[in-house]
Amino acid sequence: MATCLLLSAPFKPTTISPKPTSKITCSSITTQSRSAKQHLLALISDQDRGLRTQNDPIKRSSIIQAIGAMAELGKDTFTTDDSLSATWRLLWTTEKEQLFIIEKAPLFGTQAGDVLQVIDVEKKTLNNVITFPPDGVFFVRSIIEVASSQRVNFRFTSAVLRGKNWEIPLPPFGQGWFESVYVDEEIRVVKDIRGDYLVVEKAPYVWKE
Repeated sequence: MATCLLLSAPFKPTTISPKPTSKITCSSITTQSRSAKQHLLALISDQDRGLRTQNDPIKRSSIIQAIGAMAELGKDTFTTDDSLSATWRLLWTTEKEQLFIIEKAPLFGTQAGDVLQVIDVEKKTLNNVITFPPDGVFFVRSIIEVASSQRVNFRFTSAVLRGKNWEIPLPPFGQGWFESVYVDEEIRVVKDIRGDYLVVEKAPYVWKE
């Protein structure tokens, strides 16, 4: 019978050099966010709050793609806390009702001023406001309920068309939800139940009824 002789050699441990990995830092995230925000704001800067975008599907697609990039940056953030409470001024939207009022206001001898969302998370209130300087305003009151880290449910409770010395109450109409997919100290990016989009900035003032 053949015999096999096994000679053991001294053990030498093998050192494996760690592979270089990409490092994600707060600084890089901030840079990405700033770049994406600047790109979005540049795209909407000449769109007259969305009026010009209505007849430009290519521009609309580019803006929605930029909004998607902002949503990706904000996907793990909590945007329904106190940071949501503010007077937010419209920069751009796809909401047809708001754009219709903005566009047709001159037919009634006026011009649409600031278009606002006034949110108070603690008081659970939301006012959608369209101003007609110097004295006119149309606003819709709502109650809100935080549904998740980014979603807020709302229900309209009343509406008012107000002039300098007169006021017309209107019946409430509708309910739904919106998601603030990105919020920082300057802007908020929103999508809603109807697939509309909204980009707003913090107004330099607080609107009150």
